Amino acid sequence: AVRRTRGPGMSVMPPSSPDTRTDLGRIGIVGGGLLGMVLALRLRARGARVTLLDAAPAPGGLADAMRIGDTTWDRLYHVLLMSDLNTRALVDELGLSDRLRWGRTRTGFFTDGRLHSMSNSVEFLRFPPLSLIDKLRLGGTIFLASRLRDVRRLESELAVDWLRRWSGERVLERIWLPLLRSKLGENYRIASAAFIWAIIARMYAARRSGLKEEMFGYVDGGYAVVLDALAAALQKAGVQFLGAATVQRIHDRGDGVDVNLVDGGALSFDRVVSTVPAGAFAQACPQLQPEERERLDRVVYQGIVCGALLTRTPLSPYYVTNITDPGIPLTGIIEMTALVDRERFGGHSLVYLPRYLAQDDPAWSASDEQFTEQSLAALSWMYPHFDRRDVVDFKVARARRVLAISTLGYTERAMPPLTTSLRNVFQLSSAQIAQGTLNVNETLGVVQTRLPELIARMEAA
Repeated sequence: AVRRTRGPGMSVMPPSSPDTRTDLGRIGIVGGGLLGMVLALRLRARGARVTLLDAAPAPGGLADAMRIGDTTWDRLYHVLLMSDLNTRALVDELGLSDRLRWGRTRTGFFTDGRLHSMSNSVEFLRFPPLSLIDKLRLGGTIFLASRLRDVRRLESELAVDWLRRWSGERVLERIWLPLLRSKLGENYRIASAAFIWAIIARMYAARRSGLKEEMFGYVDGGYAVVLDALAAALQKAGVQFLGAATVQRIHDRGDGVDVNLVDGGALSFDRVVSTVPAGAFAQACPQLQPEERERLDRVVYQGIVCGALLTRTPLSPYYVTNITDPGIPLTGIIEMTALVDRERFGGHSLVYLPRYLAQDDPAWSASDEQFTEQSLAALSWMYPHFDRRDVVDFKVARARRVLAISTLGYTERAMPPLTTSLRNVFQLSSAQIAQGTLNVNETLGVVQTRLPELIARMEAA
């Protein structure tokens, strides 16, 4: 049974009566994040006997929750868009539609040492750091990106070159480059134009008609509510969950797959699906061919260190504040309580302070205390009214492999294929989001779009 409680991974084996068996047989899913959980539910619905394994004690992955102050909320920040049809369908399937909340939000830009509002067309035209020509080129770039349909061709051009061509050198230097560096660090140099298109397309989808106001949403109670309901659905369906189960080795013996765990445990399945990052899968599966390993090695991941600040006083009226000034050690500022009622957090404000890092960034070695101090110092400089005495709680979350960057020729050269050279071993992961940016909706879309082919391949194996 799938449980969301912390502690050793325990399970109740699903029914094994003949009428529940199909050609899919016993399937092991490595990786118990949201993608793995939904995949387990879908395969179980097809009659497969499914076991979900994860190194963490409880399923959830990047969507997991934490305790901050007296409230349980998302460990990393998440938001819904009206266009997130995959997420909304899952929420409805789990009987949680009545917990969806929607609200209008505003966007800020911190540039040249000042905070500016850029939440509608009028404010965009008044935005001081850019000339009228710059604004027209910036607006034209965003409009062009929102209308593009043949996105794959953008993988042949670097994001920097594409932005320079359409927005001009000044807009690139003042707006785009600071945003790219804050999101990707030095990896901005290798990101394709498809990466920036995905970000623009998603944000454009959050806008309403008229003055183009942003419309964001959330699940009351955070994703912990979704994960609990999903875990209950998996338990009811008879999916087995093994927590604190770090996979050491996956071995396809031809008529099945052996999975060895770091703690010495061993499991046997008819088929295995990996949902973990490309590098972790390659390390656990030594039978892969050299060319497969080379392809997986081409997947470049961006990580994140994210602070969650609970404070008595709001920082600003903006849900998201983009930072373009150099020297500020934050990607941006996400003020969740600009969207969620502060009463949910005891009248306090919840603010996420993300910092995206490349794998070789020395900032990974900074302690949580150092990151906290750097973040609070930045806030003190950006917001004169911010008082450290108002801080109620501060938590730091780390995830080393979050986002697979769309590099040049990503689909052809790097994106992991569904099948491998091993008959009974498959891959389904967020690295298969080619023309998109990592978020819950895109992750669920991977399951929806690739599931029919996965089942067909399994049945043919």
